Amino acid sequence: MRSLVVETLREADVEVVATAADGHEAVAAVADHDPDVVTMDVEMPRMDGVTATAQIVRETPTPVLLVSAHTTEGAEVTLEGLSKGAADFTPKPDPDRGGVGAFRRELTEKVPAVASVDATSLVPSETATPTPATRAPAQRSYVADPVLVVGASTGGPAVVERLFADLPRAADLRVLVVQHMPDGFTARFAERLDAAGPYDVSEAGDGDRIGGGEALVAPGGSHLAVRRNAGGRLRVALDDGPRVNNVRPAVDVTMASAARRVEDPLVGVVLTGMGGDGTDGLRAMKRAGARTLAQDEATAAVFGMPRRAIGAGVVDRVVPADGVAGAVAAAVTSGGGD
Repeated sequence: MRSLVVETLREADVEVVATAADGHEAVAAVADHDPDVVTMDVEMPRMDGVTATAQIVRETPTPVLLVSAHTTEGAEVTLEGLSKGAADFTPKPDPDRGGVGAFRRELTEKVPAVASVDATSLVPSETATPTPATRAPAQRSYVADPVLVVGASTGGPAVVERLFADLPRAADLRVLVVQHMPDGFTARFAERLDAAGPYDVSEAGDGDRIGGGEALVAPGGSHLAVRRNAGGRLRVALDDGPRVNNVRPAVDVTMASAARRVEDPLVGVVLTGMGGDGTDGLRAMKRAGARTLAQDEATAAVFGMPRRAIGAGVVDRVVPADGVAGAVAAAVTSGGGD
């Protein structure tokens, strides 16, 4: 794998300044060479990739791209690596995903993109406990049957986990999450969100329904759309049609369907990520009367998606990562929020 990565990057005119056989060597190489980006296997002898990533982002903040096995165990370790500060990941060659050719294409696309990430924004906070600024007031009264749609890409998993840790259960939101992530990883991501806070979270299936206090994560490889909204419950549909904004699932698809189908109070949030996915979706939601939020530049690993939405004039409020839950709570407070 190391030889394949080196060969692929050099053919793409990326200078490989050093290689490492394990996590210890990787940490030392980063300190010695100050690279723009690190590709990191998650399974290595002596020190694994998750431990090495945590040490690198803490001591010499550098964007890390994990290279992960496309297995259940690989998904678990990969998501742990993202929570420790890795910027993004790419699965190892898998015949079902196009084999070595697909891996090489994705690697050459992601390495330059990850190199542009603000690594300091990925350093995990010491605690995930909600702060007074993000915790909703105990006596707050919420509107009935609110719906929240969240979109994120690079740098998003840790921010979405923080959102679910801080999101007030009393708001009784129905939540849809679109995180750019390949199939095989979104089910485990949903499990992590389920464990992060009081909301019941699962990977979406075609025809699934959710009520208040429940959330669905768009599965990798499928668009997620709201099919029906009745009696306080959302029904969703999955679609493996063409990519939108070169991704599937796409934030725009889910947000636009929510704008069409949901007459209850709506909130749309675009978090860190590359490109412009989410801008058209927020525009549709705003036209439908939704409150729209975007993550601020200071806390976004990649300000691409929020920047595009803000520049298009479709964002009502810009907030830091640790303020997203509080802003959502304010948006669904009876009588309006701050």
